[in-house]
Amino acid sequence: QVQLVESGGGLVQPGGSLRLSCAASGSISSMHIMGWYRQAPGKQRELVARLGSGGSTNYGDSVKGRFTISRENAKNTVYLQMNSLKPEDTAVYYCNAVRGLLSDWGQGTQVTVSS
Repeated sequence: QVQLVESGGGLVQPGGSLRLSCAASGSISSMHIMGWYRQAPGKQRELVARLGSGGSTNYGDSVKGRFTISRENAKNTVYLQMNSLKPEDTAVYYCNAVRGLLSDWGQGTQVTVSS
């Protein structure tokens, strides 16, 4: 099991930017997929972005062109750069790590987009 700790959430105005970080207790280079998901009140958890071990990326339709996922293997950290934030981006953002049949989640970080 790998421990994941998210940080970087907070309150931001519409049109603003935030960068979320996900620090892993183990080597992320051994993970098949690292991803970010989010869950807004009353809604299901949804994919925000995923990064495969080979560098391939997938983004949710609502964030394409605005969010970017990246990783820094030396720091065992995955990032989510969020630009042009909208009120509908308000949610708890969770980091996820997949290794074979194993899937681990962080505790989440709150992102609130409001004026």
